[in-house]
Amino acid sequence: MLTVLVDYDSGNLHSAEKAFQRIASETGQGRVLVTSDPDQVAGADRIVLPGDGAFPSCRTALDRVDGLFAAIEDAVIARRRPFLGICIGMQMLASRGHENGQTHGFGWIPGDVVRIVPSAADLKIPHMGWNELLLDRPHPILEGIESGRHAYFVHSFHFHPKDPSHLLAHSDYGGPITAIVGRDNIVGTQFHPEKSQSTGLRLIENFLRWRP
Repeated sequence: MLTVLVDYDSGNLHSAEKAFQRIASETGQGRVLVTSDPDQVAGADRIVLPGDGAFPSCRTALDRVDGLFAAIEDAVIARRRPFLGICIGMQMLASRGHENGQTHGFGWIPGDVVRIVPSAADLKIPHMGWNELLLDRPHPILEGIESGRHAYFVHSFHFHPKDPSHLLAHSDYGGPITAIVGRDNIVGTQFHPEKSQSTGLRLIENFLRWRP
């Protein structure tokens, strides 16, 4: 089994690569490869799209690699390979991002990525650091993860899914903050599982074992 972490010059992949390689090795879940090669992405058994930075620049960087998004979409939508988006990689699943104007997302999970506006004036943006995961509905990637466990967030915008059934977990930061979305063979985490210690490593293991 081959898990591909898509490299499109959007943030440092080193910690994500190490976490996925560690869990794949410990659980016998095949190989992990970091690549921007569309042919290798097309041949993957599962795909991970990390990302850091602004929504528009990440979308531009992804589209700049000829054939890369087409390979991702064919693998995930046409051939239903399991997909995990992390941080901006999760936000890309939306219909639109509203950071520095409006940018089209993938549209795989309808909704909008909007600026966080906490109800309390003393809560700083970006939302950065450890926060609780509050589970909204069961899902295989959440097996063994209890509501109230902590995960590591760094973001100023968050995902408002159009269909509430696509919301798997949220956090509270002066109001609800989307933490995990999912539908069919697609999931996304706003937090960084590779930086979320035992909770994140369990989620990575669950993803590598997931057979949607």
